[in-house]
Amino acid sequence: MNPYLDIVIRSVAVYLFMVLLLRIFGKKELSQLNTADVILILLISNSVQNAMVGSNTSLYGGMAAALALFVINFLFKKVMLNSNFIKNLIQDKPEILVHDGKIDFKTLAKLGITSDELQEAMREHGVEFYKDVKLAMLEIDGNISVISGNENIKQTHYKRKIHKTLGDFNN
Repeated sequence: MNPYLDIVIRSVAVYLFMVLLLRIFGKKELSQLNTADVILILLISNSVQNAMVGSNTSLYGGMAAALALFVINFLFKKVMLNSNFIKNLIQDKPEILVHDGKIDFKTLAKLGITSDELQEAMREHGVEFYKDVKLAMLEIDGNISVISGNENIKQTHYKRKIHKTLGDFNN
């Protein structure tokens, strides 16, 4: 088999495997990263490198793997845009965490969100007390949105930042 075709096939297989793992382990993993998450990402990238390129350590081998990843990611997003079935299969739905000041403890526990994390998100949105939350949701991208029922509280459109060790890629 052509060594570059082998790299492309391996890279696509690793990509699909990683999509599956993120689906299994949940969208919360995509949100704010702590030190353990950064270490995990670095170790995963190191561990799957050989699975993608094998013994080929050439520049062209690395470029073939990168190109394959970009192409499969582009195609995957196109398929998700055009197919609700695939989109629903891959992406979680938004989850309600707080509704009209009432916390959904069952959902918080299912998603592995602590009360400290929820309170942090509320503070980021300028809301101090649960009773002031009209709606708080874990969005499909792993961010927590908070809408206040109090007109005196200024609403913000805050995008949670990636851990400081990785920088803010949103700017």
